[in-house]
Amino acid sequence: MFFLTNQSFRNEKVLIRLDLNVPLDEDLNVTDITRIKACKDTVDFVINSGGACVLMTHLGRPNGKEKELSLSHILKDVSKCLDRKVQFINDCIGDDVEKRVAQMKRGDILLLENLRFYKEETNGDETFAEKLSRLGDAYVNDAFGTCHRKHASTYTVTKYFHKKKYAGKLLEKELHIINKILENGEKPILSILGGAKVSSKLKILNNLIEQVDKIIIAGGMAFTFIKAKGGEIGDSLYEPALINEAKSILEKAEKLNTEIHLPIDVLAGDKFNNSTKEEVFNITKIPPGWSGMDISSKSITAFENIIMSSNTVFWNGPMGVFEKEKFSNGTSQICKILKKAKDEKKYVIVGGGDSIAALNQFGKAIWVDYISTGGGAMLESLEGKILPGVKALN
Repeated sequence: MFFLTNQSFRNEKVLIRLDLNVPLDEDLNVTDITRIKACKDTVDFVINSGGACVLMTHLGRPNGKEKELSLSHILKDVSKCLDRKVQFINDCIGDDVEKRVAQMKRGDILLLENLRFYKEETNGDETFAEKLSRLGDAYVNDAFGTCHRKHASTYTVTKYFHKKKYAGKLLEKELHIINKILENGEKPILSILGGAKVSSKLKILNNLIEQVDKIIIAGGMAFTFIKAKGGEIGDSLYEPALINEAKSILEKAEKLNTEIHLPIDVLAGDKFNNSTKEEVFNITKIPPGWSGMDISSKSITAFENIIMSSNTVFWNGPMGVFEKEKFSNGTSQICKILKKAKDEKKYVIVGGGDSIAALNQFGKAIWVDYISTGGGAMLESLEGKILPGVKALN
């Protein structure tokens, strides 16, 4: 794979696939600029090496050309985050776009319209990809968050660039982080997996068991494992069809000497609303009529000891129903413990939308070493898969 280091794009137009799929409020204002800021290093590199940037991305899941999902709504924020003038054109392929690109000079930046206004983008269509390829002398993929899809702009288009295709700075960082979690992080390596469902993280668990030293399983997914071990979980949600899978994971971990840590106690509620009663139970002895909603004090203390005895920590998924204030303490405390871990020179990585949202809600981005914007792409990487968008750059 080719990285940008030592590359020169003097007098070249560089077609750059970004992931600027940012949230918009009802007034179509950007509410989180994290992904926009993340692409600055790549754009700066191309401009500083003498090139011009043709930026392409998707926004949302439009059904045809929906004005509400036009990239014109994010143009102001892109210019501000890049600290450069960015021009916009209301299409991403065609004669008008090609003429506009042909007129670009060194240092120019042009943002194309939403790629997904064309269904051919998500279909990986070759004709669409070839039309995109006309817009650059070289191609850079800096959209880690879409690399798990065989889309025209991330996969198919690369065949038209041969040796002039590169991984951008953000993609390079994300691949380095995946490697740090799975292979060369400073040991002991700990993965903290939370969230509601085991089913969404089965493959990840099976792969991580072989790679890391310790795994904390919390959130709703913990109850399937507690049930598999014979515990009484009351009315807590679990996945009956995955009991045997949970047993297999626990057995595999034991054979490989990989530590699996489950919560000790939980804060439970008798209803799933704000009027619920609250009570703390041993997680293996939750009575009928009660559902585990968050980890409690003994679990928090135990998890802190596990985190602080690790040197590389990856967190994906909340400890409970953190959206409800009554059940947010466990996730909030984990954020604070991760800050403490970073302060003591542990390397702390956070990935996944809910975890990032929790960190923003209860702490600050500077509390950790790295926040992955990859979402599904990161999770598939942790399953051990080589992502199509990454493979296409080889």
